[in-house]
Amino acid sequence: QVQLVESGGGLVQAGGSLSLSCGASVRIESIRTAGWYRQAIGKPRELVAQITSGGRTNYADDVKGRFTIYRDRANNRVYLQMNSLKPEDTAVYHCNADVIRSAMGIPINYWGQGTQVTVSS
Repeated sequence: QVQLVESGGGLVQAGGSLSLSCGASVRIESIRTAGWYRQAIGKPRELVAQITSGGRTNYADDVKGRFTIYRDRANNRVYLQMNSLKPEDTAVYHCNADVIRSAMGIPINYWGQGTQVTVSS
């Protein structure tokens, strides 16, 4: 069973930086489109950033210029570099990806369990 595992969350002061990482718990063939979502307490889950298999990126308006999503194709990992963090960025951040398990497989969508990011003022 494939699981996506996030790491890199934590507590940081406003203006600081964190880098999140996402990878599969088992060996996989590749990751297609992948994204980072976040969910703050009392709010719905929202898209933060997305990257396609071709490398095209898309960001939520409130993180543009501060966050960068990128991927390591060789190791099938996706990252989110977060700079100039604000208290309103506080949330659980989830990785989501279309994963191809084997060479002849089809993409299947998976979610990670999330990592907490807390930004203090």
